[in-house]
Amino acid sequence: MGSLYSSKKIPSEVNRINNIIRVSGSFEEGHLSYVLANIFQAFEKAAYEEIILDFSHCTSAFAPAILPLCAQAIARREQGQYMKLELPEDKELQKLFVNCNWAYFIDPRRYDKSQKEISVLHIPATQYKNSADQHETVSKIVKVLLNIITGLDRKDLSAFEWSLNEITDNVLTHSESSIGGLVQLSYLKKKDKVQFIVADAGIGIPKSMRSGEYSGYKDDVNLLQLAIKEGVTRDRKIGQGNGLFGSYQIVSMCSGYFHIKSGNADLKYTASRGLHIKNDKIPYNGTLVVGEIGFSNPGLLAEALKIKGKTHSPAYDIIEKEYTANDDHLMIVLQQEAESFGSRPAGTPLRTKLVNLIKMGVSNEIRIDCDGVPIMSSSFADEVFGKLCLEIGPMDFMSKIKFINLEPTCKSLIDKAIMQRLKAGQTN
Repeated sequence: MGSLYSSKKIPSEVNRINNIIRVSGSFEEGHLSYVLANIFQAFEKAAYEEIILDFSHCTSAFAPAILPLCAQAIARREQGQYMKLELPEDKELQKLFVNCNWAYFIDPRRYDKSQKEISVLHIPATQYKNSADQHETVSKIVKVLLNIITGLDRKDLSAFEWSLNEITDNVLTHSESSIGGLVQLSYLKKKDKVQFIVADAGIGIPKSMRSGEYSGYKDDVNLLQLAIKEGVTRDRKIGQGNGLFGSYQIVSMCSGYFHIKSGNADLKYTASRGLHIKNDKIPYNGTLVVGEIGFSNPGLLAEALKIKGKTHSPAYDIIEKEYTANDDHLMIVLQQEAESFGSRPAGTPLRTKLVNLIKMGVSNEIRIDCDGVPIMSSSFADEVFGKLCLEIGPMDFMSKIKFINLEPTCKSLIDKAIMQRLKAGQTN
């Protein structure tokens, strides 16, 4: 699963014939407005009750373009207007639409929700409608980062968690979105960055701000520019106005990517071009926020999160909540941590998580519960436990890692992997 699949990247073409909207070529963020305009014309002007979104000739698709389309499809259904989705002809791209839940959210009558709710590297499109949903979704996303980022700094993880909490909470607090929000996370391997996308179908940032302290502002562009400034909020009784500001600071400091699309305004930050804000003639009825963040410089994200000139350290984070409840030990259930136990790639995310947790000092002892794992491959045993022992050292491994419910065959494989790895003396 990923944000993008591309068999052949060619320019996108969007056109409508009656109630059929066809998307050909590469579907990217810049093409979203044209699809939305055609949807508006088909439903509101031509008065169709059902339209067909034909992606059969689509050759590549990006999550920041698809997720807001999913949000609009859900909102339209609430009004009795339906979208029928024709999947891309490309088989790999078909899988992406299904596995990311894009197909389900656009056309649930024909496509089921993905059974793979979470993978070790990605979170598919997920809907949240209340604070409990939001809390659960953000927790899942942050825990996935422990599997992805090698040498993850705890303060950086907390800064990312704070940012995602603020942006997703904005949907519930300010957007008036009847569908709640959609969120998706992907690891962009080529960029070595984490991408998060949040989309809703609410009133949008400009209209929300006009309902409060900024009622005199008419231009959406000016309002969106204000929205990323410190302390700007529509109502100070319910928010401090630091969510978008802090998120923008974090992304810009790590040379990432930040995009907000709301109403008739479009704001983008890239490391090469800086900040650009423009008027969009085709409005987005809601808000789209896209961020790409790198963790290659430990401590940089935490330093970037400054409010009122002081570095802001969130008082409570996922590590505190999930991994330090028991001062005596931390339990890792092996069955819940790996997609399989038969290959080296399946073990890499678990080893990354264990190294991160150990270096963060979350527990004196980590217990690996192997219940329900009758066998594992020697390559899996080596990738997780052989390399882990070599990386943290035999003494720390023996004092910090304890196995419970370990089958004799698995124990033999783990012991052998550790001995061979220590003898070889290298982690490659």
